[in-house]
Amino acid sequence: MKILFIHPYGNNFLTGVPDITTIFNVMPPLGLLSIMAWLEKHQISSEIIDCYATPMPQQELVAEIIRRKPDLVAFSCTTSSFPEGNRIAEALKTADSRIRIVFGGAHACTMGAPLLDRFPAIDCLVLGEGEQTMLELVRSGFSNLDVIPGLAYRDAGNTSCQSPPRELIANLDDLPFPAYHLLPGFPHRYKLPLFSSPRFPNTSIISSRGCPYQCSYCDRSVFARGFRFNSPDYILEHVAMLQRDYGIRHVFFYDDLFTFDRKRVARFCELKAKMGLKVGYNCIARLEHVDQELLGLLKSSGCWQVNFGIESGDPEILKKHRKFYGLDEVGRKLQLVKDHGMRVKGLFMVGLPGEDETAIRRTIDYALSLPLDEINVTKFTPFPGAPVYQTLQQFGKLHEEWELMNCMNFVFIPHGMTKQQLEGLYDEFIRRFYRRSRIHWGYTKMIWKSPHSVLDFLKNLPAILRFERQQKW
Repeated sequence: MKILFIHPYGNNFLTGVPDITTIFNVMPPLGLLSIMAWLEKHQISSEIIDCYATPMPQQELVAEIIRRKPDLVAFSCTTSSFPEGNRIAEALKTADSRIRIVFGGAHACTMGAPLLDRFPAIDCLVLGEGEQTMLELVRSGFSNLDVIPGLAYRDAGNTSCQSPPRELIANLDDLPFPAYHLLPGFPHRYKLPLFSSPRFPNTSIISSRGCPYQCSYCDRSVFARGFRFNSPDYILEHVAMLQRDYGIRHVFFYDDLFTFDRKRVARFCELKAKMGLKVGYNCIARLEHVDQELLGLLKSSGCWQVNFGIESGDPEILKKHRKFYGLDEVGRKLQLVKDHGMRVKGLFMVGLPGEDETAIRRTIDYALSLPLDEINVTKFTPFPGAPVYQTLQQFGKLHEEWELMNCMNFVFIPHGMTKQQLEGLYDEFIRRFYRRSRIHWGYTKMIWKSPHSVLDFLKNLPAILRFERQQKW
């Protein structure tokens, strides 16, 4: 069976605005590469078209897929990329009805079997972790699907059904490293966000799955709750392989909770220093995990930047949506990171249920008071798999257009607010943070700290200026 994986682009950054994100930030589709590696381990070959790295018009993409003559085409989609994925699937079925179409990813896992009733071009869904389910599906030749855990499919009467859930992989070290070698253009077509690393080439790694916390806005439909992780030895070998085989000089641990298991982090830092592996890294941490000792370990093992999900500067909003952490402590913890010589990035949201203009302005003022080097501000998006989605109508109005549900469009408007008002506050947040002399000086120093980012920035300056004018920042 010839298998082709598709990672749809979903060109929907902002309504009516050209998407410039892939100029500066293209991360490898690690979920698909993990499935491909698992298949390869079991002597099953596959190919991939990553539309983020090689975007092409739909007609051209469909022609390319048909040219390769696959038996099975598997899509991994978020909520916002699902409509595009489905359009491609419909075109493929029209061109060659024998092709089997499989969808996985967050949206499929959240919606489950009912999705098949609305989208007839899709033959089945992979629900949850995809490695073993895809292997068994391929081996089955699409027969006896009811005995394969983790699938949604149609029975003989064309009724959508769902098999029992797939058990989670107990030991993630049993998985081979993602199949980077099957990804055309890796590593040079892929890069971390602008100014987020000192060296190039760079890439991302995910070394854990799941999260034990219960933030209202997070969708855990793929990996569920709980926390499973690769061992320190596995992680170190993974990084060493990337350096040896691809010349990678910096990685971003894209785990939600890289620092959750303290013993794991401490052992990784110890092994990395002992090995003398000259690969820097960034990570994401929760503030309650941070202290002097941990930060010293991170810095000594090559950590360059730590990202924190702060979300809001209004204590009442935070209490409604995530485990509360005292705002007075946040600044102190962030300063500890700075004192250890690492950069700090804060992650915020605008438009959360329960917010009003006063709460959002409180967040803006709070963000400006913190010792942050940069921020990422997203527009609250209520994904169908997030806990808050169930009670959303109590707090405002949802415009559920899947293509716009990408954290860069206001699809939810809290009661008492307007979309125009939210857009204005969002723009003000970005403008006030970045148009400060301290931030300007910080980026000026990037000439020495991240020279490849400066060159990339200058090369694409016309596109950046056009985008900024459209955003009125």
